Amino acid sequence: MAVPQKNQTLTLKIESLTAEGSGVGRANGFAVFVRGGLPGDTVEAHVIKTKAHYAVAKVTRILEPSPHRTENACPLFPRCGGCALREADYAFEAAQKRARVEEAFRRLAGLSLPVSEMLVPDSPDRYRNKAQYPVATENGRVVIGFYAPRTHRVVDCTDCLLQPAEFAGIVRVFRTFLEEFGVSVYDPATGRGLVRHLYLRKGFQSGEILVCIVLNGERLPHADALVRRLTAQNGHIASIQLNHNTARTNVILGGRCTVLWGAAEIADTLCGVRVRLSPLSFYQVNHDMAERLYEKAAEFAALTGRETVLDLYCGAGLVGLSMAKGAKRLYGAEIVPEAVADARRCAAENGVQNAEFFCGDAKDAAKRLLEGGARPDVVLLDPPRKGCDEAVLAAVAEMAPERIVYISCDPATLARDAARLLSHGYAPVRLACADLFPRTSHVESVCLFARC
Repeated sequence: MAVPQKNQTLTLKIESLTAEGSGVGRANGFAVFVRGGLPGDTVEAHVIKTKAHYAVAKVTRILEPSPHRTENACPLFPRCGGCALREADYAFEAAQKRARVEEAFRRLAGLSLPVSEMLVPDSPDRYRNKAQYPVATENGRVVIGFYAPRTHRVVDCTDCLLQPAEFAGIVRVFRTFLEEFGVSVYDPATGRGLVRHLYLRKGFQSGEILVCIVLNGERLPHADALVRRLTAQNGHIASIQLNHNTARTNVILGGRCTVLWGAAEIADTLCGVRVRLSPLSFYQVNHDMAERLYEKAAEFAALTGRETVLDLYCGAGLVGLSMAKGAKRLYGAEIVPEAVADARRCAAENGVQNAEFFCGDAKDAAKRLLEGGARPDVVLLDPPRKGCDEAVLAAVAEMAPERIVYISCDPATLARDAARLLSHGYAPVRLACADLFPRTSHVESVCLFARC
């Protein structure tokens, strides 16, 4: 098998997509991952990297377009790294995500479990309620936007099609402010300069907007002028804050915020649960699709008012609290203390009296509850991308709940954990997907497990 060489030009027929959204073609049987390729394309591609078992290339010319290829509405794609599938027909994108979840179950769990429902939005654009714009300088001018793929070079982007349209006006005001007043911009190479990021958050139900400027320092010069300009530009702004991050790190936010104007938090409502959001709060970025995902999880939980529910990896408690009215008792476990405090406060402010939240690693919490005699009827699992530790799944199975509802942001780890749960006597019986991140390669899933 001839291995493609770096800088070689290949003609390839794209056959499938990777989990990251690159096309897959073959050169004399050798796998080539092609950035910008869609299944059905015939392309000319430039090889940029070769490995022992695959090569990476990028499209230089489309010789024959895929029937799934559509006109790209974003002038910055693919220079900006925010989207992976901007040129694909959205129905095809959703079908590919559905197929990827089913394939993960077949390949990693040895299970043929069809996705019973693929939840999709009315529109694949303007769905995000949060944007984090890195700020940089280029040729003496301020650049605010998003990172180019696999780099820390900022691509100037005033109006991202994934963000609310009103964010664009705020970005323009902020850029003009920085340029007019000569406020310095942070340089990660030297650790010098003041302004690092512009962070925007919107409550989709309330309409309130939070503006946060991330600083490599304590004070923003001419802050009063910025407040006047922002509040004049957008009457929905309810909070303007500074976040202080002086660490030499790629982490966007520091641990401390200062209010310049307005409230410390904005309000929103998700699945009937009223929430308050600061810059540091965890919250799903797609409000409407998060509601549909959680509603599907509640359907799988099938609560009647008699059940005790254990919510592991509960975060700020929203999944469990959205189901609390249907449960006899709700217990939530989360390792991040601030999230536990948010969950307790949210329960109190929503009048939920049958919920208890405690701080602890999911593995330790599951073991502690088991040793304490806890016997939940329903267990909710919503782990990070790496999935659940084997010890967590073993402890959950030993509690012998009637049902396990598993929300996942990674099909591969969900399928792996499905195989593990099956070995503990729990079979996956229903599987649904929700596209919370259209135009990207990500997909969320919710799976119901029952004792077998």
